[in-house]
Amino acid sequence: MEEKYKYPSLEILEKTPKSGVWYVILNRPSRRNALSHDFFIHFPKALYALDHDPDVKVIILSAAGNHFCAGIDLSILGSTASNSGSGESLRRQIMAMQDAVTALERCRKPVIASIHGACIGGGIDIVTACDIRMCTKEAFFSVKEVDLALAADLGTLQRLPLIVGFGNAMELALTGRTFTGEEAKELGLVSRVFDSKHHLDQAVMDLAQAIATKSPLAVVGTKMVLLKSRDLTVDQGLDYVATLNSARLLSSDLTEAVTAQKQKRKPVFSKL
Repeated sequence: MEEKYKYPSLEILEKTPKSGVWYVILNRPSRRNALSHDFFIHFPKALYALDHDPDVKVIILSAAGNHFCAGIDLSILGSTASNSGSGESLRRQIMAMQDAVTALERCRKPVIASIHGACIGGGIDIVTACDIRMCTKEAFFSVKEVDLALAADLGTLQRLPLIVGFGNAMELALTGRTFTGEEAKELGLVSRVFDSKHHLDQAVMDLAQAIATKSPLAVVGTKMVLLKSRDLTVDQGLDYVATLNSARLLSSDLTEAVTAQKQKRKPVFSKL
């Protein structure tokens, strides 16, 4: 297993050599992977590095230990509030933390969240910014910020309604109640639920490897269009994808895909 990227509280490696599937593993198991200051500094840097690595095709976001993420480390909340000289200073700190989560969407490579155990507060912020989410049936979720006298401010209130619907998001955010992996599937927060972490790990890897066989140019373009289209009308979205594909149709990947189908072989696509 190769590990060429090193960041505090993160483990980044390619478990299967030359697969193009890289893992970003939250690695503070003793704190249930609560999000530290280091996380918000280094997580976007790690994603930027992976995004610009031509050998990386798909990213799996998972976690060490028994839980995916227990949310923001409570010590951050206390120190951030006490060390901020003004409301504007505090606002800038919050926006920097928001940007660290948005880095998941900014990353051109698709990111699959593999969720087990607790996914609470900041954990929800993170997974709603991922492209695909899968979990174990024992996983449990909570938009917990309301119980800390806060409104969730790192993306959940913006992204969750687009995933589960406005009414469902409103109920979950206002109550802060815990919901199960099975309910997360019913709501559409996750696409699949598995009986064990072993089965989850295998299914996520299989999915990532399947995506990794596609044209990187097509995969990146598809993610870009889907994310952009959230903020556009249908006509605007169609115009955007027409402009995008007017350049992509000239790529060698299209010729390779057609030729490979005719020759009944696996295509060999160019790296980004």
